Amino acid sequence: MTGTTLDDYTDRYARRVRGMTASEIRALFAVASRPEVVSLAGGAPYIAALPLDAVGEMLGRLGSEQGVTTLQYGIGQGTLDLRERICEVMALSGIDAGCGASPEDVVVTVGGQQALDLVARLFLDPGDVVLAEGPTYVGALGVFQAAQAQVVHVPMDEDGLIPEALEAAVAELTRAGQRVKFLYTIPTYQNPTGVTLSEERRERVLDICERAGLLVVEDDPYGQLGFETEAPAPLRARRRDGVFYLSTFSKTFAPGLRVGWILAPHAVRDKLVIASEAQILCPSVYAQAAVATYLGTMPWRQQLKVYREVYRERRDALLDAMSDLMPEGTRWTTPTGGLFVWATLPDGLDSKAMMPRAVAARVAYVPGTGFYADGTGTDAMRLNFSFPPPERIREGVRRLAGVMEQEIAMRRVFGAVGGAAGRRGRAGWDVPGPDLA
Repeated sequence: MTGTTLDDYTDRYARRVRGMTASEIRALFAVASRPEVVSLAGGAPYIAALPLDAVGEMLGRLGSEQGVTTLQYGIGQGTLDLRERICEVMALSGIDAGCGASPEDVVVTVGGQQALDLVARLFLDPGDVVLAEGPTYVGALGVFQAAQAQVVHVPMDEDGLIPEALEAAVAELTRAGQRVKFLYTIPTYQNPTGVTLSEERRERVLDICERAGLLVVEDDPYGQLGFETEAPAPLRARRRDGVFYLSTFSKTFAPGLRVGWILAPHAVRDKLVIASEAQILCPSVYAQAAVATYLGTMPWRQQLKVYREVYRERRDALLDAMSDLMPEGTRWTTPTGGLFVWATLPDGLDSKAMMPRAVAARVAYVPGTGFYADGTGTDAMRLNFSFPPPERIREGVRRLAGVMEQEIAMRRVFGAVGGAAGRRGRAGWDVPGPDLA
C-alpha cells in the first residue's frame, strides 16, 4: 500500500473542495431521527398541521389531470403563474409593486439554498469577504466556504445586528485592503438566534451598506411566522437598489417540494437565470405547480395562522421548561417568531464536547460552533421548537438539563476540560433569557 489517505482522489479535487466540511446539523440527522431521541436540533416545520388529505388530492390531480405540462421541462426563471403568486405572498410583508416588486424580477429556485448559491456564484471570487451576523445560518456558511470567500462576523444583541459594529467592520476591512462584497443577513426571527433586527436599526444598516457600496442579501424564510405582532417591514420593502430578497416555501408550506425564490435588481435577473440553468436547467415544473395551486386554491393565509399558533405554543413550552429546569447560569433568547431559541451555557461548558453525552441521554441539539465560520460558539447551542410536541419538548429539556448538571458536577471535581473558556461566541447579548422577553 502506497497511499497515505483513505481517499484516493485527494490530489485530483479542485482547490475549492479542500476546505469543505460536513454541516453540524446534517451530521446529527441520523441520530436525531431515531424515535427514542428527542430532537431539538433540526429546523423542520410541523407538516402534520397542513390539511394533508386536501394537499394529497391536489398533488394527485396535478399528475393525473395536468401531467402533460407538470411532468415536462420548464423555463429557467420559473413559471409565470408561480412568480405572480410569489409577488402576492411578498406583498403581505410590504414588498409590492410600489417598491419595484415584479414577476419579471423573480427567479424561482430549488429552495432557499440554491438562491444563496446563485448569489454566491454571481458575486464572490476567491478571497472576497462576506459580512454576516455572528452567529448565522449554517447553510449560508457552507455556500460561502464553497465559493472560497471569507466570512467576517458582525456581533448582535437583543435588537439584532449592531450597526456600529457593522460600520467598524467595514472600515477595518477597507483599511486592510480586503474586498467586501455584501452583507448577508437574516433580519427577522434569525436563524439560529430567533432575534429580530429592530425597526430603527434596519434603516441604519441599509444606510451603512449604501455608503460603503455593499450589496445586501436579505434571507427571509421566517418573516411570516410571527407570534405576537407583525414583523418589521423587510429591508427590500425599504430599498430596491442593491438589495437581494431570498425566501422559500419550505417553512410555510412544504420543504419536500424544494421551492424558493430570489427577488433581484432587474439588471441581475438574466445572470441569475443563466447561472441557474447551468446548475439545474430548470426548477421542477411539478413542484412549482403544486405551490402555485396551493396558493391559488387553498386557504394558505389561514394556514399561516395555524402554524403561528402551533409554534407559539411550542416556543412557550420550550421557554417554560428552560425556566423550570435549566441549571443556573444558562441564558437564552426569547424569540417573537420563527423556529429557534439560542441558549448560552453556564461558564466552562462546551456544547460540542457535551454532544456525545447528550445523545447518550437521548436528546439532540446543534452546537453553537456550526453557526460561526471561525469555530467560536462552543459556549452556545441552538434549540428548535417547531417539530416536537410540547410534552416531548419538556422531556427533551429535562434530559438536556440533566446532562448539563453532570457536566457542571464533573467540572467542579476535575476542573476545566477542553479549554472552553476563551472560545465563547461573540454575540453581545449574553443575558438571561427572561430579561429578553
